Amino acid sequence: MIFLRSLFFNFLLFGGIAAACIIAFPLLFLKDKHMICAGKILSKYIVFLLKIFIDVKVDFKGTENLRKYEKYFVASAHQSMFETFALQTVVSGPVFILKKELINIPFFGWCLKKIGAISIVRDTATKENLNFFDKILAKINMSERPLLIFPQGTRVAYKERPAFKKGVARIYDTLKLPCVPVALNTGKVWPKNSFNKFPGRITISFLNPIEPGLKKEDFLNKLQSVIYREIDLLD
Repeated sequence: MIFLRSLFFNFLLFGGIAAACIIAFPLLFLKDKHMICAGKILSKYIVFLLKIFIDVKVDFKGTENLRKYEKYFVASAHQSMFETFALQTVVSGPVFILKKELINIPFFGWCLKKIGAISIVRDTATKENLNFFDKILAKINMSERPLLIFPQGTRVAYKERPAFKKGVARIYDTLKLPCVPVALNTGKVWPKNSFNKFPGRITISFLNPIEPGLKKEDFLNKLQSVIYREIDLLD
């Protein structure tokens, strides 16, 4: 039963993403806000699919923390593909930091560029990465949209607790904005690199903002601590 549910879900998931990218092609020639709106519709569609076909209840906790400041950035745990969509349903038009491979995908990557996603070549020193933090600062200064980053650097299994990448501390120090941490348990339902998806409850928890002004090392330690502590409570 789980396999059949997952089969139908995956077919509609990837078919829906492909169809959305093709339908959204004309939006590449319009203002960014139209593509952002299309992305939010696609995200709600994927949340709906998970509820209907996999029997998953999705709860968002602490969304009031997104309204405590006009400008902020979001640092989220990353366990599955799901949160890249689900977070868009409650975070207003986030600016993503994504690996460059995603930006290079035809149609899909073009849509990501249109919504202002910032690409990075991971774990390497390249000319593109040299001014990476300057690009982020310029993008956020020009926009009313919040930055969204996954400080673990990649998807991790639900029980894994890798150290956060130091880049999130550089971003915190560069932007000088409050950071809203996000803890989640999506990996229980949508495990990393798994075809099968499992029924259950997903909780995405927006935690109290970390105010600017901490030393980079102190911020990194606090961010990692509060996210992992909350994930432990979501078990």
